Amino acid sequence: MDHEDYVEAVLAYVERIPRGRVSTYGAIAEAVGRRFGGGGPRQVGSIMAAYGGPVPWWRVVRADGSLPPSHQGEARQAYLEEGTPLRPGGNVNLPAALWSPEDP
Repeated sequence: MDHEDYVEAVLAYVERIPRGRVSTYGAIAEAVGRRFGGGGPRQVGSIMAAYGGPVPWWRVVRADGSLPPSHQGEARQAYLEEGTPLRPGGNVNLPAALWSPEDP
């Protein structure tokens, strides 16, 4: 697997996530991994940390619907602006907000 191609595929996936919807590190790893034969949620997280600034990074969350604490304030503002379904505690409501490439 070529690292640069994998990075580009992860970022391209994130760019496709519609406003008000999210995906998880694991779902992205699974989707991109099918094409590249590898990679996991931690690798996606590393890519997002290193290269994710130009893409809508707040649309990528942990499996419980949360972001790392250092990004929660900025992400919450983006969720409110985009109308992303949230739980009362502030995490994303994954059943309502989760997107996959097969969605219309």
